Amino acid sequence: MSCQLALSNSEMIKKLIGVLNPKHFNLVERTRAFSTTIFLQGGQPEINDIKKFIVENTEIVRENNLTPEIQLRLFTPNCWFWHARPELWPFSDPFWAIYWPGGQALTRYVLGNPLVSKGKKVLDLGSGCGASAIAAQLCGAAHVIANDIDPVAALATQINCELNGLDPLLCVTDNLIGSDSGGYDLILLGDMFYEEALAVSLRHWLDRCIQTQGTEVLIGDPGRAQFEDQRGRRRLQCLAQYELPLAVQQENYGLTCSSVWQYQPRL
Repeated sequence: MSCQLALSNSEMIKKLIGVLNPKHFNLVERTRAFSTTIFLQGGQPEINDIKKFIVENTEIVRENNLTPEIQLRLFTPNCWFWHARPELWPFSDPFWAIYWPGGQALTRYVLGNPLVSKGKKVLDLGSGCGASAIAAQLCGAAHVIANDIDPVAALATQINCELNGLDPLLCVTDNLIGSDSGGYDLILLGDMFYEEALAVSLRHWLDRCIQTQGTEVLIGDPGRAQFEDQRGRRRLQCLAQYELPLAVQQENYGLTCSSVWQYQPRL
């Protein structure tokens, strides 16, 4: 494959973010304490404070990526945290603030092929900023669940839904990997194969979802070693490959492209 291997998400985060006013630490502790399964409708002071913080410390982005149809609040080089030290950032690993190349490719594919999600029950696993979930909803999915174990990502997804003229999606912050399949017609995963242990657990769970429910699984990934090892490659069918815009290449250390794959169960 022509794509260069990407850094792990954690490595990328350490390069991009950092310093924060200490007054926000209490907000984070309260956020981590709220319900692990939430339909976000606002109203709670803590939630509103954190949403305000997200709005004040990100920019609305719709250019220089693969999906100009969608607006997202993200870190950009104009944001303080893009350049600051990571150890003082109060939200652990804010993956939701970066539009990862695998997620971009997956969202591009969903938008370009609306029948993939139309009328279906869709799970966006590891949803981050919520781009793929938003794309599925825009394309007419019957029901969309955005799942990320970070409650702040759920808040960011709600904000991004509003930016795109959508009602809030159902956001679940339980770890669904290994759970009952949930009867999903389609599972979307962008940039989830960044650690070996996670990749192994994902494969086992996805195999079960496909074999017991006939679930379709689409994966966006720029060519990480944990994704394309020999065990996983035999179960992958490449559906599309996208050249990344120059700005995305520069942000991802020269990574040039990202692909969408259909995952097949173990035979």
